[in-house]
Amino acid sequence: MKNNLLFLLVFAISACGSNTEEIPFGNEILTPIEIKEFKGNPRNIILIIGDGTGLNQISLSRMAIVGESSKLYIDQLPFSGISLTHSADSIITDSAAAATSWATGHKTNNRYVSVSPQKKSLPTLPEMLYKKGFLSGIVATSSITHATPAAFYSHVDYRYKEKEIASQLQSSDISIALGGGTDFFNTSIHKDNIDYIFDVTDLNKIEPPYAKKILGLFDSDGINRSPENPTQLLMTKTALHILSQKTSKCSGFFLMSEGSQIDWASHDNDAKKMIEEFRDFDLTIGAAINFVNSRDDTLLIITSDHETGGLQILNQAEGNIIIQWGTGSHTGIPVGVFSYGPGAGIFTGTMDNTDIHYKILDALNYSDIPDSSC
Repeated sequence: MKNNLLFLLVFAISACGSNTEEIPFGNEILTPIEIKEFKGNPRNIILIIGDGTGLNQISLSRMAIVGESSKLYIDQLPFSGISLTHSADSIITDSAAAATSWATGHKTNNRYVSVSPQKKSLPTLPEMLYKKGFLSGIVATSSITHATPAAFYSHVDYRYKEKEIASQLQSSDISIALGGGTDFFNTSIHKDNIDYIFDVTDLNKIEPPYAKKILGLFDSDGINRSPENPTQLLMTKTALHILSQKTSKCSGFFLMSEGSQIDWASHDNDAKKMIEEFRDFDLTIGAAINFVNSRDDTLLIITSDHETGGLQILNQAEGNIIIQWGTGSHTGIPVGVFSYGPGAGIFTGTMDNTDIHYKILDALNYSDIPDSSC
């Protein structure tokens, strides 16, 4: 019996070590960013999501990009907290239920998109803000019909109804949406009020007065990373420019931008791909910080829907980080919340993901904003 137990112990230790991976330390130098102090309430909200991004993904990316003693852009934000992530029907959330929590302030079941567990539609932040004179934008490196972006404009009881979700986006009040997903859209409709764009050249040619809704679809589903396709950074900078121009005489804007494929790489236990996706995500955060610094009316919030992969940082050896993945699925580990700009100080401590919705409304002083149109 003792020999059998010893064999099982040796086998378990061997199995745990068999899928370790070594990632080189990085030494990139990021441009330092000034951190300012702000007063009052914001009129604009930027919510940046790292899908599947736990504190462990941030830690590994930091080591692999700038080194363990340096800071990424996400590390430079002055306020931070922790978010719990469970859904209405599971301690392990999916992206649809998590994004519904931010978008509506309500828990729902996994795979439900901005509907209650009883399948009743729940008003989303963009829908609520539109009645107050705000415009909204959505950016994702997945299909723009994927679970996280969909929760901000769609209401369905199954996240994979992507053609129905696409139709709801076309009929929504979203002012600009940039991502992948041509497979799910009928782009022959709504041409009177939607400008469809399909490549980076067209994206760079968008000019005022931006009379129509802008719908950029840059790949059949998720955006494959290539020189011909836009990054999260480029799409976010474009959306910020257009929304700030369009709302100069309105109440403000809301922009959600997701680094979607950090999650996909973590599902695949592909650390190198995860770090590549995280680099784009962090550069996007850097651009958003610069946008906040260029004015005094914009609140930036960064968080994640859940951690994916159970990533473990085990040790170091000869200039490499030794890592191991624990699963190919989501985990229930709490995730970080990082913020900057007017109102950022309320996004600290431990909070539920639904709290982020209400904190955004509190930061805007939403209840005192009169109804209007933009």
